Amino acid sequence: MLRQTVLALVVATLLAACGKTPPDAKVKADKEVAAQPLLIAPEDLSRLSIGSYDSGPVITGSIQPEKRADLRAEVSAVVLQVLKENGEKVRRGDLIARLDDSAIRESLSSAEEAARASGQSFEQAERQYQRLRTLQAQGMSSMQAMEDAEVRRNNAQSDLVAAKARVATARQQIQRTEVRAPFDGVVSDRKVSPGDTAQIGKELVKVIDPTSMRFEGLVSADRMSELKVGETVFFRVNGYADTDFQGKVRRIAAAANAATRQVEVLVDFAGKEAPAVAGLYAEGRVQTQTVSALMLPEASIQRQGDEAFAWRVKDGQIAKTPLKLGARDERQGLYVVASGLAAGDVVLRRPTSALQDGRKVEMAKAAAASAASVAKTGG
Repeated sequence: MLRQTVLALVVATLLAACGKTPPDAKVKADKEVAAQPLLIAPEDLSRLSIGSYDSGPVITGSIQPEKRADLRAEVSAVVLQVLKENGEKVRRGDLIARLDDSAIRESLSSAEEAARASGQSFEQAERQYQRLRTLQAQGMSSMQAMEDAEVRRNNAQSDLVAAKARVATARQQIQRTEVRAPFDGVVSDRKVSPGDTAQIGKELVKVIDPTSMRFEGLVSADRMSELKVGETVFFRVNGYADTDFQGKVRRIAAAANAATRQVEVLVDFAGKEAPAVAGLYAEGRVQTQTVSALMLPEASIQRQGDEAFAWRVKDGQIAKTPLKLGARDERQGLYVVASGLAAGDVVLRRPTSALQDGRKVEMAKAAAASAASVAKTGG
């Protein structure tokens, strides 16, 4: 018996040295914690009341720049250089990429030589025509000879104009081998690298102006009648969880998408500075009317999968109360409570994950007064 007791003590000592607690001891500790009242202060509680929130059509979409350009190849050539990387700022006219212009320069040289020859032919034809015109006026040449000279002069002039057009086209093609920024902005998407073959129409790089961001959203066509230009929109942007944005409806599409039955709405940012990153998901609500309802702060709500609940304080203990939530007021960060709680109920303002259903609570002030009373009586 003594040997078994010593063995048990050794095992307990080893477990304690390793920082491990026997399962029975852990369960006992949890029960002891649950038996102790949870001390809370008045500022830890929130009393539910009827409030008002902005109701209107839900709008979903993304943050996109108004000024954006997809720079594409206008000539077929090999990419020689890409001078800007994603995220780099550019000024209007800055060189972003350069394509091989060797073949186009040869075409330009050929066109310039042809234009030079055409110019000489035209000058010669013009002199001959003027000479025959003078001779015909003096009666020393026939009308037919002068007309033939005029035809040759006109043909030479047409050839010269065509040759000059080929020179201008070749020079324009050389300019198109240099891809330049169309406005001040940022390179958002580089599509090619040196050595790539760029066919006509191939996308090379995207440039956006981050100062021209707007909310491009979609609203269900069923609620299109509620939309008006100039209405306020409250929305949140993915990646800016702690920031509530506000905007104004600038434009409403005249037709709904045939497949999704949604209407495109453009919203300009108002107040806070818009995010500088394009493509971020955004969701909000167009403010069309104000509705009264029971409201609960988002911080008072805990979630487990698709379920939501709050910790109600009643009769000196906390109770895990399932909730059915309604719309969210993006401006105030409050949820409409459809069921589960009533006006006047008291809930924990910021509950933690370590709470236990049914645990007793005690106000911190009362506990402090009790401790002071015990100390005064010497008990």
